[in-house]
Amino acid sequence: MPPFQQVNGSSALVKEDEEPMDITVTHTELYQTLIDAGLPQKVAESRNKIFQTGLVAYTDLDERAMDALREFNEEGALSVLLQFKESDLSHVQNKSAFLCGVMKTYRQREKQGSKVQESTKGPDETKIKALLERTGYTLDVTTGQRKYGGPPPDEVYSRAQPGIGTEVFVGKIPRDLYEDELVPLFEKAGPIWDLRLMMDPLLSGQNRGYAFITFCNKDVALEAVKLCDNYEIRSGKYLGVCISVANNRLFVGSIPKNKTRESILEDFSKVTEGLMEVILYHQPDDKNKNRGFCFLEYEEHKSAAQARRRLMSGKVKVWGNPVTVEWADPVDEPDSEIMAKVKVLFVRNLATPVTEELLEKTFSQFGKLERVKKLKDYAFVHFEDRDAAVKAMQEMNGKELEGEEIEIVLAKPPDKKRKERQAQRQPTRTTGGVVFDHT
Repeated sequence: MPPFQQVNGSSALVKEDEEPMDITVTHTELYQTLIDAGLPQKVAESRNKIFQTGLVAYTDLDERAMDALREFNEEGALSVLLQFKESDLSHVQNKSAFLCGVMKTYRQREKQGSKVQESTKGPDETKIKALLERTGYTLDVTTGQRKYGGPPPDEVYSRAQPGIGTEVFVGKIPRDLYEDELVPLFEKAGPIWDLRLMMDPLLSGQNRGYAFITFCNKDVALEAVKLCDNYEIRSGKYLGVCISVANNRLFVGSIPKNKTRESILEDFSKVTEGLMEVILYHQPDDKNKNRGFCFLEYEEHKSAAQARRRLMSGKVKVWGNPVTVEWADPVDEPDSEIMAKVKVLFVRNLATPVTEELLEKTFSQFGKLERVKKLKDYAFVHFEDRDAAVKAMQEMNGKELEGEEIEIVLAKPPDKKRKERQAQRQPTRTTGGVVFDHT
């Protein structure tokens, strides 16, 4: 950090060999408020000067930011405020969070033996402004990402947020590339819900080389992959684009056998946030007992990741003991063209007395079968003709078989990558071997 000079008896922030920021320091009522809040004189003057620029209002920075700033020594606080002042705040909606991010980055750099890096060349704001005016989208900037849209303007898309299969991962992005180049390319595939360009907080003004783009439907996302994967975005720079599967499901073992879905939902909601659903399977021969494991489904990947870290820390106990937790296999959505050819039914919630012979007799009335395979309380029914399989699913789904209401869906084709993941985990999982998708 270069030394600071006194200018005309005041404590304006000035580096050697530079022109002074200001010759005099004008103290306002806010300055005294900052002093009363416990900030050192120079820090209060620097922060007061930021308010005087008009870029940030006093009300934009909350008590959380003030408390965090008080924890810094004078040199650190001045460096953080200088970095904050030099940042482009035109698209920063939560300025307190942004300042806290700058302070967090400063501490990370300190641990590495260096200070916050001076601002480098960032996006061309003229081009960014023209893009936003043309599309009507918003842009929210934090220290960790630049979020374009989410949601888009009503005239583009006014329905609920798109679900699984609509997000693509974009890698190999040049570090000095921004929305003004990414959006025109990807919007050729169709309407964008949001684009999140991940930023490197330790390298001010540069992205981290990747982004996530959510489209308004799956077909557009698939078109974006076809259109943009291996696209030469700059001379010799080719993008890598693929469908992103943001897993929001955890596998939890060591579940007491007498726990119900409702009690598990209640217990885990007390120690984690964003839990939406519990997927629990009963023992085939005793519906009052579960199989000792379940799946926790969270509202988004971020919530699931936070829950996983919390549960794996060993500090959080459920039912008095730490629980076994790991990522569940992500719910991959097969290509619609592949699913249109499926002739196999997945039948679950089968009562113990149901045999393969009974299943064959029940389903053969809809068409010729190739084979039937029952595993515990579920089975796979293979038809020779797809139309027969679809008809059987439509007519038998929800019907009772030996006293239990069965559920039927089209079976998803085998996933080679999932089989590899299962094989790697097999020695550590003793849960009965049920790892199929819940659909």
